[in-house]
Amino acid sequence: MSDNPDVIVVGGGASGLMCAISAGYRGRSVRVLEMGPKVGLKILVSGGGRCNFTNLRADPREHFLSENPHFCISALKRYTPEDFIAMVEAAGIAYHEKKLGQLFCDDSARDIVAMLLQHCEWAGVEICLRQRVTGLREAEEGGFIVETETGRHQAPRVVLASGGLSMPKIASDLAFRVADRQGLARVAPRAALVPLTWRAEDKARYATLSGISLDAVVTVGGVSFRENILFTHRGLSGPAILQTSSYWREGDRVMINLLPARDAAAWLRAAQQETPRQHLSTLLRTVLPRRLVEALCETAFQDDRLGSVPAAVLQTVGEQLNAWPFLPNGTEGYRTAEVTLGGIATSEVSSKTFELKKLPGVHVIGEALDVTGWLGGYNFQWAWASGWCCGQYL
Repeated sequence: MSDNPDVIVVGGGASGLMCAISAGYRGRSVRVLEMGPKVGLKILVSGGGRCNFTNLRADPREHFLSENPHFCISALKRYTPEDFIAMVEAAGIAYHEKKLGQLFCDDSARDIVAMLLQHCEWAGVEICLRQRVTGLREAEEGGFIVETETGRHQAPRVVLASGGLSMPKIASDLAFRVADRQGLARVAPRAALVPLTWRAEDKARYATLSGISLDAVVTVGGVSFRENILFTHRGLSGPAILQTSSYWREGDRVMINLLPARDAAAWLRAAQQETPRQHLSTLLRTVLPRRLVEALCETAFQDDRLGSVPAAVLQTVGEQLNAWPFLPNGTEGYRTAEVTLGGIATSEVSSKTFELKKLPGVHVIGEALDVTGWLGGYNFQWAWASGWCCGQYL
């Protein structure tokens, strides 16, 4: 292993590798400490293995959550989706836009990791695997000592790119432990971009619907998302639910529009006039999955002939279809969460250099900070941007 480097980056994920590349190209000697058997594990499992590596529409004012929504603007303007796309295109990686500005590799997420490793090689970055960090302390002669299970590393500057609490098998809570020891303010972390779970009574009614997916508008706290929802044995998932989970809080009722393309009550009234002998379930099966219709007819309303349904009841059925209430029991937690909401308060960090104000020489980037993007490539763009911008000041 080489002499002490200029910079130690703890974490070989998206933000850590980008930071190492950025600093390496500026002539800094950089050592990356990754606790796993390979770098980029979260990249490799993202996007169904094809890595939704950025989003063309990434807007720091719209698509990111933080107690200080202005904090992320600087980095996201200094390193844009176009900057990362240029790197992808220079590497000859084929990609496509799936929907809503989401860019995916045509082939495999391994292409993104290979590209980053190639840049690390060009930038002279040293990567050390299976380095589980156990502590960080200031060295008597200056700089910092990073303790691992197999030894110690020392450098004038340390970057914590160790992730948040999501996917705990491939992330570390080191940044949070350092924050606690230094008395740094934290925004209470919670699982985000995560499925929501049934209450016991709803699980008994709807768990059998597992596998059903449909287009819907999901609303909570005045925020709405229109994408697919997916019924599971444990609750509801799918893009619209994952997006909503970042805004949901315990006790909040989620409203789901099962027929977002139509005014359900008006549609039912028209059908009542045109086909009064048709059963409600028969009509609903023309626009909704059969098993879902059967469950709704058993739990939410009766399956009568349209002509025999009073106008007030028909109105109520329509309103339920456009605003089906779902009171989650909770979330599936960090095990399946894609990101961590909250984290080290941005007030503790420079938005320009990502250096801790109370511990100069230590920088924090990526998911450990209180910046969380929407589903759809936004969190990767935050990783690239925070990593690149931090590297420019090491």
